[in-house]
Amino acid sequence: MVVWKEEFGIGIAAIDAQHQKLFEITNKVYKLLNNDLLTDKYDQIVAVIEELRNYTIEHFAAEEAYMQEINYRKFLSHKAIHNDFIERIEGVDLSKIDNEQNLYLKEILNFVTDWLISHILQTDKLITTAD
Repeated sequence: MVVWKEEFGIGIAAIDAQHQKLFEITNKVYKLLNNDLLTDKYDQIVAVIEELRNYTIEHFAAEEAYMQEINYRKFLSHKAIHNDFIERIEGVDLSKIDNEQNLYLKEILNFVTDWLISHILQTDKLITTAD
């Protein structure tokens, strides 16, 4: 489970709230992975991936708009990182999920958790510490 910590805050309330929402979606993946009552999780996996994709696109648009508003000089490289994440999520081959559902959930959980935490701490924090 991914727990929001104050250290993840970047000091921009709207963006911090969006990051917290991304943590909530990531925790849906965690709960789905650990739900032993469901034998077939395919539909739920597809739904949570879709929710993650849609909300991430919305969040990135808001974050990028903010960066442009403050003339953030690393905007293009930051946007490229966002685009790479979206491509990874959109590149999910749903036909490969069905046979190894829990393995796939672990992979997506690890990827999203690691990416989200490192992106916030190493990249997003730079937005508010820029010149």
